[in-house]
Amino acid sequence: MTLKELRQQRHQKATRGRAALAEFNTLGAKTDRTEEEDKKLEALDAELSALEADVADLDKKIAIEEGAARRGALFATSASPEAGRRAAFGAGRTMNELNPETTGGFRNLADFAVAVRNAQTGMAQDPRLAAMVEGVERGAAPAGFHQNQGGAGEGFLVPQDYRQAIWELAFNEPDLLSMVTPEPTAGNSVKIAKDESTPWGSAGVQAYWRSEGSQMVASKAAQTGMTVELHELYAFVLATQEVLDDAPRLQDRLTRQAARAISWKASDAIMWGDGNGKPLGFMKSDALVTVAKENAQAADTLAVKNILKMNARLLRNGGRPIFLGNSDIDPELGALTLGNVPAFLPNNQPLTSPWEGFIRGKPLLYTEHCSTIGDLGDLALVDMSGYYAATKQGGGIDFAASIHLFFDYNIQAFRWTFRLGGQPYLAKPVDPKNGPNTKSHFVTLEAR
Repeated sequence: MTLKELRQQRHQKATRGRAALAEFNTLGAKTDRTEEEDKKLEALDAELSALEADVADLDKKIAIEEGAARRGALFATSASPEAGRRAAFGAGRTMNELNPETTGGFRNLADFAVAVRNAQTGMAQDPRLAAMVEGVERGAAPAGFHQNQGGAGEGFLVPQDYRQAIWELAFNEPDLLSMVTPEPTAGNSVKIAKDESTPWGSAGVQAYWRSEGSQMVASKAAQTGMTVELHELYAFVLATQEVLDDAPRLQDRLTRQAARAISWKASDAIMWGDGNGKPLGFMKSDALVTVAKENAQAADTLAVKNILKMNARLLRNGGRPIFLGNSDIDPELGALTLGNVPAFLPNNQPLTSPWEGFIRGKPLLYTEHCSTIGDLGDLALVDMSGYYAATKQGGGIDFAASIHLFFDYNIQAFRWTFRLGGQPYLAKPVDPKNGPNTKSHFVTLEAR
Protein backbone atom coordinates (compact mmCIF):
# COMPACT_ATOMS: atom_id res chain seq x y z
CA MET A 1 0.00 0.00 0.00
CA THR A 2 1.39 3.43 -0.94
CA LEU A 3 1.98 6.24 1.54
CA LYS A 4 -0.88 8.22 0.05
CA GLU A 5 -3.26 5.27 0.42
CA LEU A 6 -2.15 4.80 4.03
CA ARG A 7 -2.82 8.46 4.77
CA GLN A 8 -6.22 8.35 3.10
CA GLN A 9 -7.14 5.24 5.07
CA ARG A 10 -6.04 6.89 8.31
CA HIS A 11 -8.09 9.99 7.47
CA GLN A 12 -11.21 7.85 6.89
CA LYS A 13 -10.69 5.94 10.15
CA ALA A 14 -10.11 9.17 12.11
CA THR A 15 -13.22 10.79 10.58
CA ARG A 16 -15.38 7.84 11.58
CA GLY A 17 -13.75 7.85 15.02
CA ARG A 18 -14.68 11.48 15.62
CA ALA A 19 -18.31 10.83 14.68
CA ALA A 20 -18.48 7.67 16.83
CA LEU A 21 -16.88 9.46 19.80
CA ALA A 22 -19.39 12.32 19.58
CA GLU A 23 -22.28 9.84 19.50
CA PHE A 24 -20.71 7.87 22.39
CA ASN A 25 -20.32 11.03 24.51
CA THR A 26 -23.88 12.15 23.83
CA LEU A 27 -25.37 8.78 24.77
CA GLY A 28 -23.05 8.43 27.75
CA ALA A 29 -24.25 11.75 29.16
CA LYS A 30 -27.88 10.59 29.24
CA THR A 31 -29.11 9.51 32.66
CA ASP A 32 -32.27 7.78 31.43
CA ARG A 33 -30.88 5.49 28.74
CA THR A 34 -33.04 2.68 27.44
CA GLU A 35 -31.81 -0.91 27.18
CA GLU A 36 -31.42 -0.43 23.43
CA GLU A 37 -29.32 2.70 23.99
CA ASP A 38 -27.12 0.83 26.50
CA LYS A 39 -26.45 -1.82 23.85
CA LYS A 40 -25.65 0.87 21.31
CA LEU A 41 -23.26 2.46 23.80
CA GLU A 42 -21.44 -0.87 24.19
CA ALA A 43 -21.25 -1.28 20.42
CA LEU A 44 -19.84 2.23 20.02
CA ASP A 45 -17.27 1.53 22.73
CA ALA A 46 -16.15 -1.62 20.90
CA GLU A 47 -16.04 0.24 17.59
CA LEU A 48 -13.94 3.05 19.10
CA SER A 49 -11.47 0.53 20.54
CA ALA A 50 -11.12 -1.12 17.12
CA LEU A 51 -10.70 2.24 15.37
CA GLU A 52 -8.09 3.30 17.92
CA ALA A 53 -6.08 0.16 17.22
CA ASP A 54 -6.44 0.62 13.45
CA VAL A 55 -5.24 4.24 13.58
CA ALA A 56 -2.27 3.31 15.78
CA ASP A 57 -1.32 0.54 13.33
CA LEU A 58 -1.64 2.91 10.36
CA ASP A 59 0.52 5.50 12.14
CA LYS A 60 3.27 2.90 12.48
CA LYS A 61 3.04 1.98 8.80
CA ILE A 62 3.06 5.66 7.75
CA ALA A 63 6.14 6.31 9.91
CA ILE A 64 7.94 3.38 8.25
CA GLU A 65 7.07 4.63 4.75
CA GLU A 66 8.09 8.21 5.59
CA GLY A 67 11.39 7.00 7.01
CA ALA A 68 12.06 5.03 3.82
CA ALA A 69 11.33 8.16 1.74
CA ARG A 70 13.75 10.25 3.79
CA ARG A 71 16.50 7.66 3.53
CA GLY A 72 15.89 7.31 -0.19
CA ALA A 73 16.31 11.04 -0.69
CA LEU A 74 19.39 11.23 1.55
CA PHE A 75 21.35 8.23 0.27
CA ALA A 76 20.22 8.01 -3.36
CA THR A 77 23.04 7.65 -5.88
CA SER A 78 23.17 10.13 -8.75
CA ALA A 79 23.52 9.19 -12.39
CA SER A 80 25.43 12.40 -13.26
CA PRO A 81 27.24 15.26 -11.44
CA GLU A 82 24.34 17.60 -12.28
CA ALA A 83 21.78 15.11 -10.95
CA GLY A 84 23.96 14.72 -7.87
CA ARG A 85 23.91 18.49 -7.37
CA ARG A 86 20.12 18.52 -7.57
CA ALA A 87 19.83 15.55 -5.19
CA ALA A 88 22.19 17.21 -2.70
CA PHE A 89 20.23 20.44 -2.93
CA GLY A 90 16.95 18.62 -2.44
CA ALA A 91 18.26 16.68 0.52
CA GLY A 92 19.50 19.86 2.17
CA ARG A 93 16.19 21.64 1.71
CA THR A 94 13.82 18.80 2.56
CA MET A 95 15.40 16.87 5.42
CA ASN A 96 12.61 18.07 7.74
CA GLU A 97 9.81 17.22 5.30
CA LEU A 98 7.58 14.23 6.01
CA ASN A 99 7.71 13.06 2.41
CA PRO A 100 10.33 14.90 0.27
CA GLU A 101 9.38 13.09 -2.92
CA THR A 102 5.90 14.62 -2.87
CA THR A 103 6.69 18.16 -1.65
CA GLY A 104 9.23 19.23 -4.29
CA GLY A 105 11.42 20.54 -1.47
CA PHE A 106 8.93 23.26 -0.45
CA ARG A 107 8.15 23.79 3.24
CA ASN A 108 4.46 24.45 2.63
CA LEU A 109 2.00 25.64 0.02
CA ALA A 110 2.80 29.31 0.65
CA ASP A 111 6.50 28.63 0.03
CA PHE A 112 5.62 27.01 -3.29
CA ALA A 113 3.22 29.81 -4.31
CA VAL A 114 5.80 32.54 -3.63
CA ALA A 115 8.36 30.61 -5.73
CA VAL A 116 5.85 30.46 -8.61
CA ARG A 117 5.15 34.21 -8.27
CA ASN A 118 8.87 35.02 -8.33
CA ALA A 119 9.40 32.86 -11.42
CA GLN A 120 6.70 34.78 -13.27
CA THR A 121 7.86 38.26 -12.36
CA GLY A 122 11.34 38.01 -13.79
CA MET A 123 13.09 37.25 -10.51
CA ALA A 124 15.65 34.47 -10.24
CA GLN A 125 13.85 31.16 -10.51
CA ASP A 126 13.85 29.07 -7.37
CA PRO A 127 16.21 26.09 -7.90
CA ARG A 128 13.49 23.81 -6.55
CA LEU A 129 11.18 24.79 -9.43
CA ALA A 130 14.04 24.44 -11.90
CA ALA A 131 14.85 20.98 -10.56
CA MET A 132 11.23 19.94 -10.97
CA VAL A 133 11.06 21.10 -14.59
CA GLU A 134 14.47 19.73 -15.56
CA GLY A 135 13.68 16.44 -13.90
CA VAL A 136 10.62 15.96 -16.09
CA GLU A 137 12.54 16.84 -19.24
CA ARG A 138 15.35 14.41 -18.43
CA GLY A 139 13.31 11.76 -16.67
CA ALA A 140 15.20 12.27 -13.39
CA ALA A 141 12.34 13.41 -11.14
CA PRO A 142 8.82 12.22 -10.35
CA ALA A 143 6.42 12.83 -13.22
CA GLY A 144 4.00 14.59 -10.87
CA PHE A 145 6.10 17.77 -11.02
CA HIS A 146 6.06 19.81 -14.19
CA GLN A 147 5.53 23.23 -15.66
CA ASN A 148 2.66 23.58 -18.08
CA GLN A 149 3.99 24.84 -21.38
CA GLY A 150 2.08 26.85 -23.99
CA GLY A 151 1.63 30.48 -24.90
CA ALA A 152 2.08 31.89 -21.41
CA GLY A 153 3.95 28.98 -19.84
CA GLU A 154 2.52 30.13 -16.53
CA GLY A 155 1.07 27.03 -14.91
CA PHE A 156 2.83 24.85 -12.34
CA LEU A 157 1.37 21.63 -11.02
CA VAL A 158 1.33 21.93 -7.24
CA PRO A 159 3.28 19.20 -5.36
CA GLN A 160 1.22 16.16 -4.43
CA ASP A 161 1.25 16.62 -0.65
CA TYR A 162 -0.19 20.14 -0.86
CA ARG A 163 -2.85 19.13 -3.36
CA GLN A 164 -3.82 16.36 -0.96
CA ALA A 165 -3.84 18.81 1.98
CA ILE A 166 -6.56 20.92 0.35
CA TRP A 167 -8.50 17.82 -0.69
CA GLU A 168 -8.42 16.43 2.86
CA LEU A 169 -9.43 19.78 4.35
CA ALA A 170 -12.35 20.02 1.93
CA PHE A 171 -13.52 16.52 2.90
CA ASN A 172 -12.97 17.12 6.61
CA GLU A 173 -15.38 20.05 6.94
CA PRO A 174 -18.69 19.18 8.68
CA ASP A 175 -20.60 19.38 5.42
CA LEU A 176 -22.24 17.07 2.89
CA LEU A 177 -19.00 16.62 0.94
CA SER A 178 -17.44 14.94 3.97
CA MET A 179 -20.33 12.44 4.06
CA VAL A 180 -19.64 10.91 0.65
CA THR A 181 -16.67 8.78 -0.37
CA PRO A 182 -15.95 9.59 -4.02
CA GLU A 183 -14.68 6.88 -6.31
CA PRO A 184 -11.49 7.97 -8.14
CA THR A 185 -11.40 7.63 -11.92
CA ALA A 186 -8.92 8.43 -14.66
CA GLY A 187 -11.66 9.46 -17.11
CA ASN A 188 -14.16 12.30 -17.30
CA SER A 189 -17.12 10.02 -16.65
CA VAL A 190 -17.87 6.80 -14.81
CA LYS A 191 -20.19 4.03 -15.96
CA ILE A 192 -21.46 1.84 -13.16
CA ALA A 193 -24.03 -0.92 -12.85
CA LYS A 194 -26.71 -0.34 -10.24
CA ASP A 195 -29.37 -2.66 -8.87
CA GLU A 196 -32.55 -1.04 -7.54
CA SER A 197 -34.30 -4.32 -6.75
CA THR A 198 -35.39 -5.13 -3.19
CA PRO A 199 -35.39 -8.50 -1.36
CA TRP A 200 -39.20 -8.39 -1.28
CA GLY A 201 -39.71 -7.37 -4.92
CA SER A 202 -40.23 -9.57 -7.96
CA ALA A 203 -37.09 -8.45 -9.83
CA GLY A 204 -33.44 -9.19 -9.13
CA VAL A 205 -31.88 -12.00 -7.11
CA GLN A 206 -34.57 -13.99 -5.28
CA ALA A 207 -34.63 -16.67 -2.60
CA TYR A 208 -37.18 -19.53 -2.65
CA TRP A 209 -38.28 -22.37 -0.41
CA ARG A 210 -37.75 -25.78 -1.99
CA SER A 211 -39.21 -29.20 -1.33
CA GLU A 212 -36.90 -32.19 -1.45
CA GLY A 213 -36.27 -33.34 -5.01
CA SER A 214 -37.86 -30.31 -6.68
CA GLN A 215 -36.06 -28.19 -9.25
CA MET A 216 -34.55 -24.84 -8.26
CA VAL A 217 -35.78 -21.63 -9.90
CA ALA A 218 -33.03 -19.40 -11.27
CA SER A 219 -32.97 -15.64 -10.80
CA LYS A 220 -30.48 -12.97 -11.87
CA ALA A 221 -29.45 -9.50 -10.78
CA ALA A 222 -31.55 -6.71 -12.26
CA GLN A 223 -28.72 -4.38 -13.13
CA THR A 224 -29.00 -1.19 -15.14
CA GLY A 225 -26.29 1.12 -16.38
CA MET A 226 -25.64 4.59 -14.98
CA THR A 227 -23.20 7.20 -16.29
CA VAL A 228 -21.86 9.85 -13.92
CA GLU A 229 -20.19 12.81 -15.60
CA LEU A 230 -17.39 14.68 -13.83
CA HIS A 231 -17.81 18.47 -13.74
CA GLU A 232 -15.19 21.12 -13.11
CA LEU A 233 -15.25 23.10 -9.87
CA TYR A 234 -12.72 25.83 -9.18
CA ALA A 235 -11.52 28.22 -6.49
CA PHE A 236 -10.04 31.51 -7.75
CA VAL A 237 -7.94 33.35 -5.15
CA LEU A 238 -6.37 36.81 -5.42
CA ALA A 239 -3.43 37.75 -3.20
CA THR A 240 -1.96 41.23 -2.83
CA GLN A 241 1.77 41.83 -2.49
CA GLU A 242 1.22 42.32 1.25
CA VAL A 243 -0.34 38.87 1.58
CA LEU A 244 2.34 37.30 -0.60
CA ASP A 245 4.98 38.68 1.73
CA ASP A 246 3.18 37.22 4.76
CA ALA A 247 3.54 33.44 4.42
CA PRO A 248 1.18 32.43 7.29
CA ARG A 249 -1.68 34.52 5.86
CA LEU A 250 -1.01 33.22 2.36
CA GLN A 251 -0.93 29.63 3.61
CA ASP A 252 -4.34 30.13 5.29
CA ARG A 253 -5.84 31.74 2.20
CA LEU A 254 -4.59 29.04 -0.14
CA THR A 255 -5.51 26.05 2.02
CA ARG A 256 -8.24 26.63 4.59
CA GLN A 257 -10.15 29.31 2.72
CA ALA A 258 -9.87 27.59 -0.65
CA ALA A 259 -10.87 24.24 0.90
CA ARG A 260 -13.81 25.86 2.67
CA ALA A 261 -15.06 27.41 -0.57
CA ILE A 262 -14.64 24.13 -2.46
CA SER A 263 -16.42 22.14 0.24
CA TRP A 264 -19.33 24.59 0.37
CA LYS A 265 -19.91 24.69 -3.39
CA ALA A 266 -19.57 20.92 -3.82
CA SER A 267 -21.88 20.22 -0.86
CA ASP A 268 -24.50 22.63 -2.19
CA ALA A 269 -24.45 20.78 -5.52
CA ILE A 270 -24.80 17.42 -3.75
CA MET A 271 -28.04 18.75 -2.25
CA TRP A 272 -29.40 21.17 -4.87
CA GLY A 273 -27.41 20.60 -8.10
CA ASP A 274 -29.52 20.35 -11.26
CA GLY A 275 -27.10 18.01 -13.05
CA ASN A 276 -26.26 20.59 -15.74
CA GLY A 277 -22.55 21.31 -15.46
CA LYS A 278 -22.62 20.12 -11.86
CA PRO A 279 -23.60 16.98 -9.89
CA LEU A 280 -27.28 16.06 -9.59
CA GLY A 281 -28.40 16.89 -6.07
CA PHE A 282 -30.80 14.66 -4.15
CA MET A 283 -33.30 17.54 -3.76
CA LYS A 284 -33.53 17.82 -7.57
CA SER A 285 -33.58 14.10 -8.32
CA ASP A 286 -36.51 11.80 -8.99
CA ALA A 287 -35.40 9.68 -6.03
CA LEU A 288 -36.60 12.32 -3.55
CA VAL A 289 -39.65 11.53 -1.38
CA THR A 290 -41.65 14.61 -0.34
CA VAL A 291 -43.89 14.13 2.70
CA ALA A 292 -47.10 16.16 2.62
CA LYS A 293 -47.84 18.69 5.36
CA GLU A 294 -50.70 18.07 7.78
CA ASN A 295 -54.22 19.29 7.05
CA ALA A 296 -54.65 22.91 8.11
CA GLN A 297 -51.02 23.04 9.26
CA ALA A 298 -50.02 26.66 9.82
CA ALA A 299 -47.34 28.28 7.69
CA ASP A 300 -43.72 28.08 8.89
CA THR A 301 -44.40 25.39 11.50
CA LEU A 302 -43.29 21.85 12.30
CA ALA A 303 -45.57 19.12 13.60
CA VAL A 304 -44.66 15.86 15.31
CA LYS A 305 -46.41 13.95 12.52
CA ASN A 306 -44.13 15.65 9.99
CA ILE A 307 -41.16 14.02 11.71
CA LEU A 308 -42.81 10.64 12.14
CA LYS A 309 -43.99 10.46 8.53
CA MET A 310 -40.54 11.42 7.25
CA ASN A 311 -38.97 8.71 9.37
CA ALA A 312 -41.49 6.17 8.03
CA ARG A 313 -40.56 6.94 4.41
CA LEU A 314 -36.80 6.40 4.88
CA LEU A 315 -35.36 3.39 3.03
CA ARG A 316 -33.46 1.41 5.63
CA ASN A 317 -30.55 -0.54 4.19
CA GLY A 318 -27.73 0.11 6.62
CA GLY A 319 -25.91 3.40 6.27
CA ARG A 320 -26.06 6.19 8.84
CA PRO A 321 -29.13 8.37 8.20
CA ILE A 322 -29.16 11.91 9.60
CA PHE A 323 -31.49 14.89 9.65
CA LEU A 324 -30.41 18.07 7.88
CA GLY A 325 -32.09 21.32 8.83
CA ASN A 326 -31.89 25.07 8.76
CA SER A 327 -31.33 26.54 12.22
CA ASP A 328 -34.52 28.58 11.68
CA ILE A 329 -36.47 25.44 12.65
CA ASP A 330 -34.92 25.35 16.14
CA PRO A 331 -37.76 27.12 18.01
CA GLU A 332 -40.34 24.85 16.39
CA LEU A 333 -38.30 21.70 16.88
CA GLY A 334 -37.64 22.37 20.55
CA ALA A 335 -41.38 22.54 21.28
CA LEU A 336 -42.28 19.15 19.75
CA THR A 337 -43.13 16.25 22.06
CA LEU A 338 -44.20 12.62 21.72
CA GLY A 339 -46.61 12.40 24.60
CA ASN A 340 -44.53 13.69 27.51
CA VAL A 341 -41.21 12.94 25.80
CA PRO A 342 -39.37 15.55 23.72
CA ALA A 343 -39.14 14.59 20.04
CA PHE A 344 -35.79 16.37 19.83
CA LEU A 345 -32.97 15.63 22.28
CA PRO A 346 -30.47 18.51 22.10
CA ASN A 347 -26.77 18.02 22.59
CA ASN A 348 -26.31 19.83 25.90
CA GLN A 349 -22.68 18.77 26.27
CA PRO A 350 -19.71 20.78 24.94
CA LEU A 351 -19.78 20.27 21.17
CA THR A 352 -17.20 17.76 19.97
CA SER A 353 -19.05 17.15 16.71
CA PRO A 354 -21.28 19.07 14.31
CA TRP A 355 -24.44 17.37 15.62
CA GLU A 356 -26.96 19.64 17.36
CA GLY A 357 -28.76 16.69 18.93
CA PHE A 358 -30.97 13.76 17.92
CA ILE A 359 -34.41 13.41 16.35
CA ARG A 360 -35.88 9.92 16.73
CA GLY A 361 -32.36 8.68 17.52
CA LYS A 362 -30.85 10.17 14.36
CA PRO A 363 -28.29 13.00 14.49
CA LEU A 364 -29.31 16.50 13.40
CA LEU A 365 -26.94 18.78 11.47
CA TYR A 366 -27.85 22.42 10.97
CA THR A 367 -26.59 23.68 7.64
CA GLU A 368 -27.08 26.76 5.47
CA HIS A 369 -27.69 24.45 2.51
CA CYS A 370 -31.19 23.88 3.88
CA SER A 371 -34.00 26.36 3.10
CA THR A 372 -35.50 28.66 5.69
CA ILE A 373 -38.43 27.34 7.73
CA GLY A 374 -41.59 26.73 5.74
CA ASP A 375 -39.83 26.29 2.40
CA LEU A 376 -39.14 22.98 0.67
CA GLY A 377 -35.87 21.62 2.04
CA ASP A 378 -35.96 23.27 5.48
CA LEU A 379 -35.76 19.76 6.96
CA ALA A 380 -34.53 16.59 5.26
CA LEU A 381 -33.81 13.03 6.37
CA VAL A 382 -30.97 11.57 4.32
CA ASP A 383 -28.76 8.50 4.10
CA MET A 384 -25.67 9.64 2.18
CA SER A 385 -24.67 6.03 1.46
CA GLY A 386 -27.40 6.29 -1.19
CA TYR A 387 -25.44 8.95 -3.08
CA TYR A 388 -22.73 8.05 -5.62
CA ALA A 389 -19.81 10.45 -6.15
CA ALA A 390 -16.76 10.30 -8.40
CA THR A 391 -13.64 12.44 -8.68
CA LYS A 392 -10.41 12.51 -10.63
CA GLN A 393 -7.82 9.95 -9.62
CA GLY A 394 -5.02 11.17 -7.35
CA GLY A 395 -7.01 13.93 -5.65
CA GLY A 396 -7.87 15.55 -8.95
CA ILE A 397 -6.69 19.07 -8.03
CA ASP A 398 -4.77 21.22 -10.54
CA PHE A 399 -3.17 24.55 -9.74
CA ALA A 400 -2.17 27.54 -11.85
CA ALA A 401 -0.98 31.05 -11.04
CA SER A 402 -0.82 34.26 -13.04
CA ILE A 403 0.80 37.65 -12.44
CA HIS A 404 -0.48 39.01 -15.76
CA LEU A 405 -4.22 39.12 -15.05
CA PHE A 406 -4.02 41.90 -12.43
CA PHE A 407 -0.52 43.17 -13.15
CA ASP A 408 -1.43 46.86 -12.72
CA TYR A 409 -2.92 46.13 -9.27
CA ASN A 410 0.16 44.21 -8.08
CA ILE A 411 -2.11 41.25 -7.36
CA GLN A 412 -1.32 37.60 -7.96
CA ALA A 413 -4.10 35.23 -9.10
CA PHE A 414 -4.15 31.60 -7.95
CA ARG A 415 -6.58 29.09 -9.42
CA TRP A 416 -7.50 25.62 -8.21
CA THR A 417 -9.63 23.30 -10.32
CA PHE A 418 -10.87 19.77 -9.79
CA ARG A 419 -13.57 17.56 -11.23
CA LEU A 420 -16.44 16.04 -9.28
CA GLY A 421 -19.58 14.17 -10.31
CA GLY A 422 -22.43 12.58 -8.43
CA GLN A 423 -26.08 11.59 -8.25
CA PRO A 424 -28.34 9.36 -6.10
CA TYR A 425 -28.12 5.63 -6.73
CA LEU A 426 -31.91 5.35 -7.02
CA ALA A 427 -33.65 6.59 -10.17
CA LYS A 428 -36.92 6.80 -8.20
CA PRO A 429 -38.29 5.76 -4.78
CA VAL A 430 -38.82 2.01 -4.28
CA ASP A 431 -42.04 0.22 -3.39
CA PRO A 432 -42.24 -1.30 0.10
CA LYS A 433 -43.10 -4.92 0.85
CA ASN A 434 -46.33 -3.85 2.57
CA GLY A 435 -48.22 -0.60 2.30
CA PRO A 436 -48.70 2.03 -0.41
CA ASN A 437 -45.96 4.55 0.53
CA THR A 438 -42.71 4.45 -1.42
CA LYS A 439 -39.36 4.85 0.32
CA SER A 440 -36.02 6.43 -0.47
CA HIS A 441 -32.59 7.38 0.93
CA PHE A 442 -33.72 11.01 0.70
CA VAL A 443 -36.88 12.35 2.35
CA THR A 444 -37.97 15.96 2.80
CA LEU A 445 -41.02 17.91 3.97
CA GLU A 446 -43.47 19.75 1.74
CA ALA A 447 -43.44 23.56 1.76
CA ARG A 448 -45.97 25.05 4.16
